[in-house]
Amino acid sequence: QGIDEPLSETGFKQAAAAGIFLNNVKFTHVFSSDLMRTKQTVHGILEKSKFCKDMTVKYDSRLRERAFLSVGSLQKYGVAEGWPLSELRAMAKAAGQECPVFTPPGGETLDQVKMRGKDFFEFLCQLILKEAGQNEQFSQEAPSDCLESSLAEIFPLGKNCASKFHSDSGAPGLVASVLVVSHGAYMRSLLDYFLTDLKCSFPVTLSRSELTSVSPNTGMSVFIINFEKGEVKPTTQCVCVNLQGHLTRVTKTH
Repeated sequence: QGIDEPLSETGFKQAAAAGIFLNNVKFTHVFSSDLMRTKQTVHGILEKSKFCKDMTVKYDSRLRERAFLSVGSLQKYGVAEGWPLSELRAMAKAAGQECPVFTPPGGETLDQVKMRGKDFFEFLCQLILKEAGQNEQFSQEAPSDCLESSLAEIFPLGKNCASKFHSDSGAPGLVASVLVVSHGAYMRSLLDYFLTDLKCSFPVTLSRSELTSVSPNTGMSVFIINFEKGEVKPTTQCVCVNLQGHLTRVTKTH
């Protein structure tokens, strides 16, 4: 976390596995943390894509991992820089806290990470809404279902969720399909924002521990965001959290 290191050999294989899994998904936007390992991950995903190889990736520092010490534009662990997770857990235990909520001296709190996530999410929503409004000025045609179908092929959308996508249901299709590549602790805080602030609906099969666990490398979470006219906050629906079936082959080889 915080340290700007490249992917390991296993990390590159995991990114490639994620890319193969997502190769039929048509993305309209791609965002990534500006740290080296996420840049390499998003490149590994897009190079396997049938439709998005040449997409421009927008790198955003708001998607960086939780920082344990901020110095100018650099983010470091501070007193825990370079330590293995076991030692960070020991430090948290000595302070009488659990590791996920523990903040070393000078570090970024979970609330601060959550605010970064909220800021990025609101920016993203406004960007999509603005682009959708501009597109409506030029075309009155119903949205294509290609975005929906490319997602429905690989993610467990379910009947209720999938029915919202089909044009014959009378509901509008997706206007954007956004890939965001970030980090485990950051995404855990963003998930908390979805759960507590946006009152996101989650699959009933998910346990509380699953909702609060840190994602494995290249774990995938999918959300459907819907804005109703006149509503300030969007309606959010979670399709899956920390999906990792694509990593089976990588795991078996190590």
